[in-house]
Amino acid sequence: MRAVVFDIGDVLEIAPDLGVRRRWELRLGLAEGEIGRRLADIWAAGAIGAVAEDEVRQAMRDRLDLPGEHVDAIMADVWEQYLGTGNAELIEYCRGLRPRYRTGILSNSFVGAREREQAAYGFEELVDDIVYSHEVGMSKPDPRIYQLTCDRLEVRPKDMIFVDDLEPNIAAARAVGIHGIHYRNNAQAIAEIEELLTSVGG
Repeated sequence: MRAVVFDIGDVLEIAPDLGVRRRWELRLGLAEGEIGRRLADIWAAGAIGAVAEDEVRQAMRDRLDLPGEHVDAIMADVWEQYLGTGNAELIEYCRGLRPRYRTGILSNSFVGAREREQAAYGFEELVDDIVYSHEVGMSKPDPRIYQLTCDRLEVRPKDMIFVDDLEPNIAAARAVGIHGIHYRNNAQAIAEIEELLTSVGG
């Protein structure tokens, strides 16, 4: 085993739903789910880097008929929820895997995430490489993004462990030969990583 790769959301970051969209829908007099419906294509495009941050803001102004200061306030709330709080125990465990193992992050992200997560958590210093969906134009569970992650870490799929909180993403990783671990809590995930490192070979 040569590499261990982690998801971010609800793995390295704990980011519960704070009800940002619904809170703003109530404030703006919109029906439940209306923000999501009006901006669904923009959220999807932002996840694969098909739009820039200023285009996201412009779409919010146009489609929600909002002044710029409201857009700024909504986006500040969205990013606060997105960033959550750092999972300190797992972050420190990840840090301790180097230099014996190569480490990485594979995240379904949103345009602007690298800069904000770097400022909040210093992920670029934590791991050897970060694959953000918005930077590579594809997202999990697309098999290509797993192979890209292996290529960038210079390891074969069978030599990599991937930790994610969503079963479809783990299933897709396993389908290309990666050792997938479904994250449920720190103790469970760390124990399963250690078992693989020991049994498959460190």
